[in-house]
Parts: sequence; structure tokens; C-alpha cells
Amino acid sequence: MGWYKCFYNAIEKYGILEQDIYNMDETGFQMGMTSTAKVICGSETRASNAKAIQPGNREWATAIIAVNAAGWALPPQIILAAENHQSQWYHAVPKDYTISVSKNGWTNDGLGLEWLQTVFEPHTASRTLGRYRMLILDGHSSHATAEFDRFCTERNIIPLYMPPHSSHLLQPLDVGCFSPLKRLYGERITKKMQKGTNIVDKTEFLYIYPTVHYQALSSSNIQSSFAATGLVPFSPE
Repeated sequence: MGWYKCFYNAIEKYGILEQDIYNMDETGFQMGMTSTAKVICGSETRASNAKAIQPGNREWATAIIAVNAAGWALPPQIILAAENHQSQWYHAVPKDYTISVSKNGWTNDGLGLEWLQTVFEPHTASRTLGRYRMLILDGHSSHATAEFDRFCTERNIIPLYMPPHSSHLLQPLDVGCFSPLKRLYGERITKKMQKGTNIVDKTEFLYIYPTVHYQALSSSNIQSSFAATGLVPFSPE
């Protein structure tokens, strides 16, 4: 109950409206991996000799995603494993997407702050109904930095960090959004594979991802995820 008390106390202290509550987190994708591997073999082949077939690229990409308790999703920030940006990437995604690079395709302190400043702030400031916005997030080091917290303070953003190892129960994105997102992406890769695609590169990934982002992050799915965690509407029991 400690988490729910912190949540409720912050809501009361700052007068935060339900429509100003957000949840953000990262989720990773192996570009060429389906949700379930296809096993292909001839009728004369023993099952023990069957091999799972997947497109060849297992390169990692990360999507930083945020959703609002009223049922809408921000455009994501996509992090690719690269040193430099490629112009063709920007032909593949909507104009409001942000593409970033890191050595391994994972997030870091700088990219977490970049997301806060260039994605969260501009996409939510004008939609704020009260004085403060709440941002629910885990305690990953890319979020819990002095620079991140300082920017939040300057812009009336209240970051609320979840206890360790609790996001599968307390975080709306984990409870009801990431699973359908991964499933839909895997289904798209399966269809590509069935049509003969052997490699899913960065550009191909960027063409595929937008086709599943808002499908998985539907208004009803987001709202039911907030409700399932007991946050909005508030129901700690």
C-alpha cells in the first residue's frame, strides 16, 4: 500500500487531475524476431531435427513510450544501434516520431533527458488542464538523474518512481500495453517472413513499427490498463 499512498499524497498535494497523469517506459525489440518462431520441416523429418526459422537480424531497438490516463499515446522515441543518422529512416516514420542512436540500441541518461525535453514536454504542455503533470516511471538510471529531476521541477512535472521489481503490477504500460504491442509486431514480422523476407534492417523496422504503435496503444487499452493497476480511477484495493 506504500506506493498507492505516495501516489494519492502526490495527487492531493499538487492537485493533479486524472487527465494530467502519464506513464512512460522503454520496451525493446529484436528487429527480426517474431512473437513465436515458425518451425519448418518436411513430412519425413523427425521433430527432433526441426529448426526454428526467423529472419536473420537480431539487432536491438528500443522504443520510449508514454501514455496518458485519458486514453491517448504520445509519439514514441525510437533508439537504434548506430553512430550516425541515416536520411532514409525519416522517410519511414511519421513526422512526429523522434529517432535517436546509441551504441547498442539501448537508452541512457542523455537519451532519457532528450525524451523528456523534446517529446514529453512539447506534446503535453499545451494539453495540461491543471497546473501540474504527473509522470509515473520506473527507477531506471536514465530517468532518475539530477538533470531529469531538475527539468521536471522547472516545468511543473511531478515524477513518481515505482518501487523496484513492481512494474509488472503497478505500471499501466506493463500491465496492458506492451504485450499487445510485441504480439502485433511479431505478427507483422511473421507475415514478412512468409513472403520471403530474410532480413529486417533498421529502415524496415521503422516502416513496420508505426503500423502497430497506435493499434496496440488504443484509447480503450490504455484506459483499461490504468484501471487494472488501480491508479485511474483510484482503487488501491
